Amino acid sequence: MADSAKVRLGFIGVGRQAMGLLNNMMKNPLVDVVAGADVYEIKLDRFKQRVAKLYADEKRTAPALKVYADYKELLTNPEVDAVVIASPDHWHAMMAIDACHANKDIYLEKPLTFTVHEGQELVKAVRSNGTVLAVGSMQRSGANFQHAARMVQKGMLGDIKQVLVNVGTPPHPKPYDLPAQPVPAGLDWKTWTGPLPDIHYNEELDPPISLNPEQNEKVWGAWRWYKETGGGLMTDWGAHMIDVAQWGLGMDRNGPVEVIPASGSTPLTYKYANGIEMLITSFDKGRQGVKFLGEKGWIKVSRGQYDTDVAACERKFSKDELGFGAHHVDFITSIIQRKDPVVPVEIGHSSCTVCTIGNIAHELGRPVKWNPIAQGFEDDWEANMKLHYNYQHGYSLKT
Repeated sequence: MADSAKVRLGFIGVGRQAMGLLNNMMKNPLVDVVAGADVYEIKLDRFKQRVAKLYADEKRTAPALKVYADYKELLTNPEVDAVVIASPDHWHAMMAIDACHANKDIYLEKPLTFTVHEGQELVKAVRSNGTVLAVGSMQRSGANFQHAARMVQKGMLGDIKQVLVNVGTPPHPKPYDLPAQPVPAGLDWKTWTGPLPDIHYNEELDPPISLNPEQNEKVWGAWRWYKETGGGLMTDWGAHMIDVAQWGLGMDRNGPVEVIPASGSTPLTYKYANGIEMLITSFDKGRQGVKFLGEKGWIKVSRGQYDTDVAACERKFSKDELGFGAHHVDFITSIIQRKDPVVPVEIGHSSCTVCTIGNIAHELGRPVKWNPIAQGFEDDWEANMKLHYNYQHGYSLKT
């Protein structure tokens, strides 16, 4: 970071998720926003308007703001200390690795990467360049999730036998089946798709907006739900809830040793070396969340909620404690203090990997053996071939 009183941020990808991150980052008086990049011109225009309004509302002096169609140009800007990356998943690894080599610290949205191999390469880049990289797994900063993980780790439930994880239904991505539409003016669709095999445009992938009158995205980008562009609910919500499950089990730098796809009424099942099972399933008619089942009782946790049948684990939480604002503060503090954030790259990679290998087992339709230390499938070339894909159009990872 440059010798500055503030951390100067550039945003790469300024869609719907970035707007929320912008609001939260700007609440911190130690932050200035100085740059943005996106391949959709109208979203860059909105970004400029939002930044100006936030500075005006806070009665703060706004620094010069530069915007770019090419994120690589943003990375050459010496006024940028760190970047917030909120692009579609297939761009995460290339953008983050490029940022590492450009000596920019990084806040990277979850899931960490699109493939397991990309995550492995990103971990190397972060550590070899001394980069501070925070993963957007903000549930780690919620007091109810922290308490649940702490109680499990302290043995308050006794030995854990099973963990239930609800990521939503159906969990796995589906083939891309949206009809082709004309690419709107101002959107560089070729760059949006980047290394992916050619896919046609549909507005649901990058929902349109207008500025006069102002109308923001009505839905989240549907690229999440399709195999060609995302990992479905397994990676979208799994990167949150599987992350919490592994955290409570003390496996968030490790992982399972076997993945068994769903069959009939039997849900997708992960088996750990210590005998614990993690089931991807709905439970208690609730929303996305995690339920730890131990010999002494259970703990259930989801956003804004916490429940248990073990008296010693009971606790009430204020509204502020259930929020995630501390997660973004932690990122800025970590940059200033040159320390690992609450969710460093290795944990983001481990959580993302578990989500992805669940999708691989589902696609293969059979159990797979996984080595979490070697980060590969055991004696299974077919499964190992799915740990990455061949980049198209001349793209490659800058390792």
